[in-house]
Amino acid sequence: MPEPGATPVRQAPPPARSALFHAEQFVWLTARVLEQRLFAYDFLNGPADPVETALDAYRNDDGGYGHGLEPDLRGPVSQPLHTGRALQVLDVIGRCGGQRVDRVCRYLTAVSAPDGALPTVHPSLRGYPAAPWLPVVEPPPSSLLATGPVVGLLHRNEVWHAWLFRATDFCWQAVESLEKSHPYEVEAAVAFLDAAPDRPRAETAADRLGRLVREQRLVDPDPSADGSPLVEGATHFPHEYARRPDSLARAWFTDDEMDRSLDRLAHDQRGDGGWPTRRHPWAPGITLETRPMATIEALRTLRAYGRHIG
Repeated sequence: MPEPGATPVRQAPPPARSALFHAEQFVWLTARVLEQRLFAYDFLNGPADPVETALDAYRNDDGGYGHGLEPDLRGPVSQPLHTGRALQVLDVIGRCGGQRVDRVCRYLTAVSAPDGALPTVHPSLRGYPAAPWLPVVEPPPSSLLATGPVVGLLHRNEVWHAWLFRATDFCWQAVESLEKSHPYEVEAAVAFLDAAPDRPRAETAADRLGRLVREQRLVDPDPSADGSPLVEGATHFPHEYARRPDSLARAWFTDDEMDRSLDRLAHDQRGDGGWPTRRHPWAPGITLETRPMATIEALRTLRAYGRHIG
């Protein structure tokens, strides 16, 4: 206690905590084991083995993945969307190859349509819970949404399998014939084009797709950092199409548009350290599972563009 008349000593303010610090606390508090391991690998120099071990909990004997790996589909059965997310994880840790991917490709061959495309939802899901916008349809239609990211990831990792030939042809036809689309289908198209082996053709297709995105107002090129809610199915921001500066979609936006988009992304970190999700909370726990995924993706995007995260 200071003596009477003594000059009070001003205490130095505590050091500001970084976005990464707050995100880490959020992930440890809320995330599934897989996202905890991914966060540690991505941002804390963690090893790859625990990530793959956590991912194996979702793998089935048919080579596909299930058990709610993609939170909008529940139940144990393998599904293309689960399997696509598994490939994303393997790509992040540099293990998208070898026998593990051979098994995946056998599964993809078994569930694809005659044109080589994957369905968004395979009929084996019937009887298990799923988001209302992902109905079981028989026969299931071919889907660029499910096929594009998988084909892109396999090409980027120089995986060659017989299934890829037909699936690649499907993606080219689907992307080059798009007339009316929605943001998530455009994201899938970009995921394919960013890794498609025919680079001149990919650049031409991406240029056309960028014009379509503008014409159909599928992007908000001037996002204000006003904290307005993110809505499922709404127009996307530039950074949601161009997650990395080397994406073909980066050419769709000016430097100012991208800077404002990244400003909005940085601003969207919530007080609990996590980022919001666009997912509609159609069932208990969906938001809790998807927000850590959105948080890791936000940090990756900011880091890719050289933004300071901590």
